[in-house]
Amino acid sequence: MYEHFAIAFVYTFYFYFAIGFLFAVVFVAKGVQRLDPNANGSGIRFRLLILPGSAAFWPLFLRRWIRKDRDVPEERNSHR
Repeated sequence: MYEHFAIAFVYTFYFYFAIGFLFAVVFVAKGVQRLDPNANGSGIRFRLLILPGSAAFWPLFLRRWIRKDRDVPEERNSHR
């Protein structure tokens, strides 16, 4: 029984990162300059650097990309 749960977990993990990698390739190529105007004209090194993070956090970036949030989120902590 636990083996089936572990296999399902691993397949879910693979599915999440497969979708994330496909999203990240498109996002790094086209979407990053829409969300961050400072990324316009950035080189391939920068785009390769943000690729793993874009793949890991793809649901957050997808939501911001769909909502077209251009404003950088403001930090709300006690140090500001």
